[in-house]
Amino acid sequence: MVTDAAWKPRLIALDVDGTLLDPATQTISETVRAAVRRAADAGARIVIATGRSLLGTIPILDELGQTDGFALCSNGAVLVDAASREVLSAATFDPAPVQRDLAARLPGAIFAAERLGKGSLVTSTFHEHELHGPQQLATLDELVAEPVPRFIANWVGHDPAELHEVLAGVELPSCTVTLDHYEPWVTVVPEGVTKGSALEKLRAELGVPAEDTFAAGDGDNDVQMLRWAAHGVAMGQAPEVVRAAAEEVTAPVSADGLAAALDRWFR
Repeated sequence: MVTDAAWKPRLIALDVDGTLLDPATQTISETVRAAVRRAADAGARIVIATGRSLLGTIPILDELGQTDGFALCSNGAVLVDAASREVLSAATFDPAPVQRDLAARLPGAIFAAERLGKGSLVTSTFHEHELHGPQQLATLDELVAEPVPRFIANWVGHDPAELHEVLAGVELPSCTVTLDHYEPWVTVVPEGVTKGSALEKLRAELGVPAEDTFAAGDGDNDVQMLRWAAHGVAMGQAPEVVRAAAEEVTAPVSADGLAAALDRWFR
């Protein structure tokens, strides 16, 4: 928790969907874009930290006009240079054991395996706002044939609460699992990988003091990131588990809550 009135964040980590971008409109408001630009112009390092794939993140970088800094995609599994849009590092894992386990626990679930920079292999078509980039129908054998940075299960026809009940306390092999509170989604990335762990590694490499970090998010995959930050901000629509991880709760994304938080230091 930051208490120094003169403090300003030097490393700013921002979730995309529900934080920068309003899911209802699928756009980033001009108010939010301007607030992010002011922070960058003041010298803060901006890091986009998202569960989206690389292909889903690039349009966000374009919309923000971000020409420097970094993006962490796939819940931290993929690090991207925001200027060149090149992948700097990527962690992967074997999705086969995970798929078998989830298929047994979530009958009727559909699956997606991210192909870095190419799209996704899927067992059934996902909505374009759920998976960004080309989708290619695949058999289960094809789906799990190669290591991936991110693997997704969508338990179609079920509530998120049902998903949490079925998978409560379940540990899947050699991976990190996030359950969504908005949709019946399971997102799986390599073991030990979270937005928070990836940001800590990047912070150390950049030489930014831990006490000069800021993060904002609204989803279950943002919890570790909010705990990591010296000042974590939960969006107003965030579930309680996310709010509890933050130092501050701002207005919802629909009311430009991120801009309100950033404007405290960069107005």
